[in-house]
Amino acid sequence: MPDLWLPRWSRREFLRVAGSTAVAAASPWPAAHAQGPEATFEAVPPGRSGITWVHDNAMSEFRYLPETCGSGCAFLDYDGDGWMDLYLVNSGPADFFTPKTPLRNALYRNNRDGTFTDVTEKAGVPGGTFGMGVAVGDFDNDGFPDLLVTAYGNCTLYRNNGNGTFTNVTDKAGLRVPGWTTSAVWFDYDNDGRLDLFVCSFVEFSLKTNVYCGDNKLGRRYYCIPRVFKPSASFLFHNNGDGTFTDVTRGTDIQRALGKGLGVVATDVNKDGQLDLFVANDTVQNFLFMNRGAGKWDEIGLSSEVGFSANGQPRSGMGVDAADFDQDGWEDLFVANVDQEMFSLYKNRGNESFQDVAHANGVAQSTRLLSGWGLKFFDYDNDGHLDLLLSNGHPDDMIEKYSTQVTYREPLLLFRNEGGRLKDVSASSGPVFKEQFSARGLAVGDFDNDGRLDVLINNNGSAPTLLHNRAGRDHHWIGLTLQGVKCNRDAIGARISWSVGGKVTRRFKTGGGSYLSAHDPREILGLGTATHVDWIEIAWPAPSTQVDRITTAKVDAYQKVVEGKGVVNG
Repeated sequence: MPDLWLPRWSRREFLRVAGSTAVAAASPWPAAHAQGPEATFEAVPPGRSGITWVHDNAMSEFRYLPETCGSGCAFLDYDGDGWMDLYLVNSGPADFFTPKTPLRNALYRNNRDGTFTDVTEKAGVPGGTFGMGVAVGDFDNDGFPDLLVTAYGNCTLYRNNGNGTFTNVTDKAGLRVPGWTTSAVWFDYDNDGRLDLFVCSFVEFSLKTNVYCGDNKLGRRYYCIPRVFKPSASFLFHNNGDGTFTDVTRGTDIQRALGKGLGVVATDVNKDGQLDLFVANDTVQNFLFMNRGAGKWDEIGLSSEVGFSANGQPRSGMGVDAADFDQDGWEDLFVANVDQEMFSLYKNRGNESFQDVAHANGVAQSTRLLSGWGLKFFDYDNDGHLDLLLSNGHPDDMIEKYSTQVTYREPLLLFRNEGGRLKDVSASSGPVFKEQFSARGLAVGDFDNDGRLDVLINNNGSAPTLLHNRAGRDHHWIGLTLQGVKCNRDAIGARISWSVGGKVTRRFKTGGGSYLSAHDPREILGLGTATHVDWIEIAWPAPSTQVDRITTAKVDAYQKVVEGKGVVNG
C-alpha cells in the first residue's frame, strides 16, 4: 500500500450605522421554504442566495498536496451595517498551477433580504495567491474588521478602510509570511489591548521537492499523506500598535516545535488570564502552547495528553475548537482527524491536563469512517447548551478505489448537547444531513439576524454550501456585540455569564477555531423558553479589570455592549 492520506457610503455614514446598537430581530427569510419539522438546517440554493462563486482546487493528474487542503470562509460585517457578509477563499497561481482563467476570492455583501451581492473587485479583496484560509480581526482597533488571507505562497493582510474598501498592507505591516500557511488566529497574547497574530505553518512543499505517491504498476498517482513531507515552525507576530507587526517567534517553544499545523484556537486553558494556543497537527503530535506571560511559551502537548492518541500515536489533526461544553468552568478542546483515527473531545481536568471523552459522548463511534475539517461548538437551538457541528470529506478523491467503507464526499454531523453530554442527532435533523460534501472550511454566523446561527461551508473544488438555521424557533435569545475599550476592541478573551431563572451559564470568547475560517464575532445567549434574563455579566479581558453587569438587555434582539458603559442605546 503506498503512503497515502487515508457599499457606496462615506466613512461617516458607516460609523453612524455601525453605532446603531439594536438590530431588528425580524428575519427577511420567507417561512414557506421550510423543509419540514425535522429540518434543523436548510441548504440555500445559489439561485436564491445569489452566491454563484465556485471553489477551484486546481486538481491535476499529478495530485499535488495543496489541491486537497483548501479552502476557508468567513462571516464578517465588513461595512458596519449590522448584517453579516461572507468571504470565500480560492486557489490561484502557484509554482505547480497556472489557472486557465483568472481565479479570485469572493466577498459577498449582505442585501438584508436573504440574498448577497458580489462586491469583491469594488472592495479590493480578490486575493491572487493559492489561498488557504482567512482570519478576521480589528488589528488597528478602528471598529472595522480586517482580513488576513493565508496561502501556499505569501499571506495577504487587507486593512479595512471603513468605506467599503480594503487596502493591501502586507508589506507595510511586515507580514509577508512565506511558505505554506493555513489557519490563523487574532488574539492578544500579551494583554496590551491590541490583537496579535498566530499563523499556522504546514509542511515544506514545492514543485521541485514534491514526492511521488501512487501505484507504479497501474501508473496511478494519489495524494501523499503529509507524513512524507518535512514539518515547519509556525509564526507569532506582535502588534506594535502603529500598523506594523514584529515576528516574536524566535527563541520560543513556538519556533522549536516543528509541526504540520492545520487548525488553531486561542483560549485560556488554566484560567490565568493569558490566552493559550491549541494547534492541530497532521501526522505529528498536536501542540498546546501555554502562555506564561512576558513572551514565554511552554509546549505541553505530551504532558497534557492532547498531543497523541490514547495508544501514543500521532493523528491527522485538522479542525479544532475550544468551549466549556459541560459547564464545569474549564475550557475543553476538540480536534477532528482522518478516518480510522476517530475525532477527539478533550475534557479539561483543571490542572493543565485533559481526558479524551470522545467515546463517552458518541463522537468516536460516529466519526470512525470520516475525515473532519471545519467544526464549531455553538448553541444551534438556543437552549443554552453548546452543541457541535462537524463538516467532513476525505482528502483523497480516489479513496473509493482502494477502500470499500470510506467515501470522498461525506456527511455533516450534528451533536446536540443534552446537559453536558453530546448526542449524535444527525439522522433526525433533516435532509441536509443525508447529503455528501467535500467540505473543508466551516464558519457560523447569523446572516438574517433572526438570532439563530447559520452555517457557511467551503467545499473543495465545488460550490460553497450556505445552511439556514431553522431550529429552536420557539426559543428566545439575546445577541451581544462586545466592544472593548481598554482591552482589544474585539473583546477576545472576555468571560460572559448570564442567569435565567437562577441558573447561570458561562461562556468564554475564544479566538479562531474551526479550519481556515472565521465566525460571526457576536455572541448569542440562548434562553430556551424563558422570556427574561435575570442578569448578564461581562468580565472584559486584560488589561481591563472591568466587569459590567446588565439587567436591561432586550430579548430576541441584538445590542452593543461597550466596556465600562454597558448596553449603549440598546
